[in-house]
Amino acid sequence: MLSSLLSIVTFTPALGALIMALLLRGGDEAADRNAKWLAMAATSATFVISLFILFQFDPSDTGFQMVEEADWLLGLQYKMGVDGISVLFVLLTTFIMPLVIAASWDVKTRVKEYMIAFLVLETLMLGVFMALDLVLFYVFFEACLIPMFLIIGIWGGANRIYASFKFFLYTFLGSVLMLVAMVAMYADAGTTDMVRLLQHEFASDSFSILGVQIVGGLQTMLFLAFFASFAVKMPMWPVHTWLPDAHVQAPTAGSVVLAAILLKMGGYGFLRFSLPMFPVGSDVMANFVFTLSVIAIIYTSLVALVQEDMKKLIAYSSVAHMGYVTMGIFAANQQGVDGAIFQMISHGFISGALFLCVGVIYDRMHTREIDAYGGLVNRMPAYALIFMLFTMANVGLPGTSGFVGEFLTLMGIFQVNTWVAAGAATGVILSAAYALWLYRRVVMGDLIKESLKTITDMTTREKAIFAPLVVMTIWMGVYPAPILDRIGPSVAALVEQYDTALADAGRHVDAAPTQVAKADH
Repeated sequence: MLSSLLSIVTFTPALGALIMALLLRGGDEAADRNAKWLAMAATSATFVISLFILFQFDPSDTGFQMVEEADWLLGLQYKMGVDGISVLFVLLTTFIMPLVIAASWDVKTRVKEYMIAFLVLETLMLGVFMALDLVLFYVFFEACLIPMFLIIGIWGGANRIYASFKFFLYTFLGSVLMLVAMVAMYADAGTTDMVRLLQHEFASDSFSILGVQIVGGLQTMLFLAFFASFAVKMPMWPVHTWLPDAHVQAPTAGSVVLAAILLKMGGYGFLRFSLPMFPVGSDVMANFVFTLSVIAIIYTSLVALVQEDMKKLIAYSSVAHMGYVTMGIFAANQQGVDGAIFQMISHGFISGALFLCVGVIYDRMHTREIDAYGGLVNRMPAYALIFMLFTMANVGLPGTSGFVGEFLTLMGIFQVNTWVAAGAATGVILSAAYALWLYRRVVMGDLIKESLKTITDMTTREKAIFAPLVVMTIWMGVYPAPILDRIGPSVAALVEQYDTALADAGRHVDAAPTQVAKADH
């Protein structure tokens, strides 16, 4: 069993979906109840089995571990593995999905198909974080669009068709260039094995196209092709406009998965492909990425301030927080990359919880308009407490996981570019403005609206959903060492490889003195 642990974890949800499709009839109350319990059992089993990955994982080993390899038809390769960069994303995915199913307990429309869509989506997301072959990665990466497209398009809000097609087209078209780049990589390296590609040196000699000088040569071209896909998936400004529409129209569980896991695939892609495989291209384009990141942090924070829909406000907040992630990744030093990964894991818990907070009151009042609320603390004290905790975590209050990620990314970028760090730091102030503004208008004040005077506080099921998210947010904020210790050695190896590649290419390395020393050594 342990020799196939990654495959077992990846395909357990798909097995649950298959059993549900073949053995459960749909349409009546008993069948719907059975579908929910089977989905809960499949996602919970996946989480429990995934803990064995964590127990087996050796943080001191910077290579890929628990590697599974087999040949497919037509020469295609099935290869899976995890390292310090990917293992926590696997755990994040398996941790969130049982909570997503629990949050979907009140779904009444086509319940069987709804649960199947989420189970298939979990398998595909896990595949993205474990795949070690270009073709396999691309299949998992793109296939994630299909169940999410259906979740938004079938179970979403009034504008769901527009939002689902916008989501699909933005993310799919961005990945077309990535597919072209993968073909070029195979032609240049003669393999789709990502482990071997990490050792392959793609040409970085500058050349000219139509009189335009391409600094960094093939590496820059490949970087831009992958960037087109990962930037949309994050999403980065200005290709972020699909995200607010998708969040607003998606059901609560869909928004949680989208914010907590799907957005992280872009950042993971930058760490898995851009920095290690195209170091010169990444260095050439770093200032461009910094510029987009600072614009995202400031601009989308300002846009969040004028939103009237709670989901839209939180969606724009996610874009701003992903700006810290891209900034930290391309700082390409230990603190920056550590902070970016920590921020992505932390954001998975915090943003997921915030969308669940919106879902709690939406289920009662069937509106997300901020002006429809006010004074909820008088009727919903438990809800007010939970909402306050995650609002503060979203702002980056010390003692919560949001603080650690933002602080580390700012430390990392400060070593590279102080102006970028100063611009990004304004996002901390702006995030406090829009987050506290939202909380004050929804929760604080007198309860004067007649429609709210009979609203009930959180149920036991709702409190149970939030409990693990509360624990993780506070635990990571107070004691981040277990997370940082697991990602640290792999990040150090990535940064050293990056700096060495730049030094070999004769490029100046803007990194912390310790990292330059490592590269020179």
